[in-house]
Amino acid sequence: MTKRTFLQLLLAQAGNAAGRLTNWAGNLTYGTDRLHEPQSVEEVRSLVRSQDRLKALGTRHCFSSIADSGHNLVSLQRMKDMASVDVGARTVTVQAGVRYGELCVYLEGKGLALANLASLPHISVAGACSTATHGSGEKVRNLSSAVAGLEFVNASGDVVRLSRAADGETFRGAVVGLGALGVITTVTLDVEPTYSIRQYVYQDVPLTQARDHFDAIQASGYSVSLFTDWRKRVMNEVWVKARGAFAAPAEFYGGKLAQTNLHPIAELSAESCTEQMGVPGPWFARLPHFKMGFTPSAGKELQAEYLLPRRHAVEALLAMDRMRERIAPHLLISEIRTVAADDLWMSTAYRQDSVAMHFTLKPDGPAVQNLLPEIERELGPFQPRPHWGKLFAVRGAALRRRYEKAEAFVRLARSHDPKGKFQNEFLRSTIFGG
Repeated sequence: MTKRTFLQLLLAQAGNAAGRLTNWAGNLTYGTDRLHEPQSVEEVRSLVRSQDRLKALGTRHCFSSIADSGHNLVSLQRMKDMASVDVGARTVTVQAGVRYGELCVYLEGKGLALANLASLPHISVAGACSTATHGSGEKVRNLSSAVAGLEFVNASGDVVRLSRAADGETFRGAVVGLGALGVITTVTLDVEPTYSIRQYVYQDVPLTQARDHFDAIQASGYSVSLFTDWRKRVMNEVWVKARGAFAAPAEFYGGKLAQTNLHPIAELSAESCTEQMGVPGPWFARLPHFKMGFTPSAGKELQAEYLLPRRHAVEALLAMDRMRERIAPHLLISEIRTVAADDLWMSTAYRQDSVAMHFTLKPDGPAVQNLLPEIERELGPFQPRPHWGKLFAVRGAALRRRYEKAEAFVRLARSHDPKGKFQNEFLRSTIFGG
């Protein structure tokens, strides 16, 4: 997809003056066009106090209705200041409208970096952290784990400030807040000195090799992703992002080293993808799969993703292989990657090293709606936790049981929002109950 097409997509997202507000993929039309765009914390406070129902939007990359509202939406895209870098504490503080792509350029200019990034840099820091969005790595935790401090406006219009250092369990409950505690205004993140990454892609690693050597493959790089369309019993591509030593052999567990840049979806141009073939580059230009200036992934698509205990990775891989004839007709590509455990209450990796089974699906809503319960039944023995911002079928008590801190989270949210100002149907059906 061309850069011009991407810019047209952005314009449609930003205004959509000719129609209703939608998410970036177009699968979700929001329940209201009442979109507020405050430019300061005081304006946020005033807005919150004046409304009975309100939901905060990030960059509209969620496929689920987690940020939907039938009443009022608030976007903080006008609040994009990089507030400060604390060299001693090794942190950066940014306003809620800042996207990772913008933050990366700012940090690199100061010789600093983040430990992890998601597949695409187009998403906002606040939105990604609120939904436990992640990158990949055996020893790399999700984006929320970098949060050292948080400021939000609660239902009373009060500014609440929490930090990892001072607020313990309350902080750990609030970071992956699902938009239920208030409107985030600033986020403070851990940083480290800048570093370089090299990226290699291997083609056609047999499923038997992925099964027998899954641990070794995942441990081969700082971040490793396996891509498959579940058709030929191979991993179509294995992306290895090497921060340290990697010999880059011509053959890797039966796969062949690619001789040109590739897109995870074979039919698409690699123009939108980050540089491969071992060319060294800064962290922010290699950790994501996609460049900031282009449409990520396929554009028009649906996404679902499930995180389950790392120890069940091979069993889950084989479970999906058994479903290949059901999955493949609806699939653009599937990605398998690992994420290290964290201690954030509503994180999909809470207290468990995890493997993520990701599905980029064709934009056929009814077909996907029928497919997801089947996938969830097959993965059911592993108690998967679905990504909050993507599509899934499980609801109610069955989902809440997968989060041991769910009840504590509900109490925390209600302490800041006793009347449910920031709740919506998604939150009521997943975490809050009736």
